[in-house]
Amino acid sequence: MAGYAAECARHVLPIFESNRPADPRCREAVYAAAMFASGGQRSKSLRDSAWAANKAAREVDAAAARHAARAAAHAAAAAYLHPLADAHQVKHILGAGAHAARAVELSVSDNERAGAENLEHARLRATSTVVAVLERYPAAPLGGGRVGELLRDLDASLRR
Repeated sequence: MAGYAAECARHVLPIFESNRPADPRCREAVYAAAMFASGGQRSKSLRDSAWAANKAAREVDAAAARHAARAAAHAAAAAYLHPLADAHQVKHILGAGAHAARAVELSVSDNERAGAENLEHARLRATSTVVAVLERYPAAPLGGGRVGELLRDLDASLRR
């Protein structure tokens, strides 16, 4: 799950970095998620990188950069998915993809078609393992504004 989330977040890192070029926190969170997915240990540094990317999201002014940072935070947090059959766990699996899609939308003048295209790329990145794990959980929860809509759209497309 962390590897999938890292892939979803990786391609929107430039959106964050164009606003905060000297800030490594989001790239470090995506890197930490990718390292975990490659067999690394779940550690305090992984959790710290998720919190740091969340803090970066709060500190940046541009909305697109904020969502790119949240995608990075969700990537690192994906390592903390637990087996409790709770719809909110779907955010650990798909949150990076939903925030990445919103970052793309906002980076091109709030263009929902760009977000939909990004979700299609996220759907295509999902392995059969991602889908099998996702199907262990209830559908994505209601609410969450536009990111919640994107989350539910991605969830529904992967469950088909």
